Amino acid sequence: MDPEIDALDAYSRVVSTVAATLLPSVASLTVRSRRGEGAGSAVVYTPDGFTLTSAHVVAGADGGVAEFTNGTQTRFDVVGADPLSDLAVLRIREAGVPPATLGNADDLRIGQLVVAVGNPLGLAGSVTAGVVSALGRSLPVRDGRHTRLVDDVIQTDAALNPGNSGGALADSASRVVGINTAVAGIGLGLAVPVNNTTRLIMSELMSSGHVRRAWLGVAGATVPLPPPLAERLGQSKGLRLAEVVPGSPAGLAGLYVGDVVLSAGGRPITGVQDVLRLMLGPAIGARLQITVLRKDALVDVVAVPAQLD
Repeated sequence: MDPEIDALDAYSRVVSTVAATLLPSVASLTVRSRRGEGAGSAVVYTPDGFTLTSAHVVAGADGGVAEFTNGTQTRFDVVGADPLSDLAVLRIREAGVPPATLGNADDLRIGQLVVAVGNPLGLAGSVTAGVVSALGRSLPVRDGRHTRLVDDVIQTDAALNPGNSGGALADSASRVVGINTAVAGIGLGLAVPVNNTTRLIMSELMSSGHVRRAWLGVAGATVPLPPPLAERLGQSKGLRLAEVVPGSPAGLAGLYVGDVVLSAGGRPITGVQDVLRLMLGPAIGARLQITVLRKDALVDVVAVPAQLD
């Protein structure tokens, strides 16, 4: 057999298998709020009806209607939404919808096959395929006065259109590795990754309806480390503090302007986003060991992040 035809057949089998596996778990949403009527997609991920979508899809709404490809229609309630990660958890009232399996976007590689399942332009049960075009992108989101970058956003060339937001981005094993969130341009789509950070956010939304965040009270910029130290640590950059808020957890811990933060909680710190990634609910009130470079010496301090109002 022609190797090219063989490869195309294998590609088709993967895409069709992912589609058959995920389509029963992906809903088309109709949402009504004071801002009018909107639409999007969502993915059921537990047997008892918890469902994941984009926060902007359900903004200003407390519920709506979910429709599945088998014709089933059911009401859903918004359990909680977190605009700063563009994720929301819903709960459908229909029993027996098969849940999708969640994967780990941290395992993705550039060039890897991914499949998008959603309801673009009101066309229910649409499937597109492509590859991971880039990893580590950032997506700016806003909630009132607060602005945050969603880290490690997945860029894909799988076709995405309005209505895809909240739908599934899956790997070749039918595991959901991202929630489609935006159309960045022609032939360019973005998805919020499903990983350990996402799971923490989902857990907080399921249990309390909102995401608690911690704060340290620092601002700074990425700087290169001296070559001998970089080689010793296996880390080429750190975060030089340009501001430490007086009376903040960082200030009380003894961090100073000019310190270069190297690690926090045992994880390398190379920029402000690395710090923000640690500032979720479990960090509130917990001891956080921070190592800084201060006047050519390594100094350890312990901070206790406080809850962000």
